[in-house]
Amino acid sequence: MASTKMIDIRRGMVLNMNNTLFYCLDRDLNTPGNWRAILYLKLKNLTTGSITDERVHPDDKVDVVFLDTRDFEYLYKDGDDYVFSDKETYDQVTLGGDMVKHMMPYLRENDTCKITFYDGKALSMELPQTVTLKVVETEPGIKGATAAAQTKPATLETGLKLQVPSFITEGELIVVQTEDGKYLRRAKE
Repeated sequence: MASTKMIDIRRGMVLNMNNTLFYCLDRDLNTPGNWRAILYLKLKNLTTGSITDERVHPDDKVDVVFLDTRDFEYLYKDGDDYVFSDKETYDQVTLGGDMVKHMMPYLRENDTCKITFYDGKALSMELPQTVTLKVVETEPGIKGATAAAQTKPATLETGLKLQVPSFITEGELIVVQTEDGKYLRRAKE
């Protein structure tokens, strides 16, 4: 942790303000004529996810925090928790279901994700932009169906349910966007 002036804060930095971590989304320095300069910061609370606007003086001091983000491999579910292994050191970390349960339908065992730490404590998990998953349950394909035609529900190997084009059949691998859970395309074998 390093102390710096507010004027030196840039987008992407993580700040420790009142023992709460904030990610700087945007900044705007306002210097109205011969008045004192005011710095407006748009901050995301890394604990709650809420976004706030802060008005600060450029000469105020703040602690800049450096986070550690590493690649982890998903190992298994343990009750309500999920166990991951560091891909370099093989150290294991357990994340609570309240933190990552909504992301787990996109991960199979041995899939890779990124976990961000601060002072040895896991703050967040980041999924890859897309994942390839197998369709385990869907209605039979319709002969002659095109990509622009109607969709049908499908269940994937992780339990994720989504809409897929009507030509997709059980057993096929598809690419899914993790941001919104939408079907993108068939996976190349």
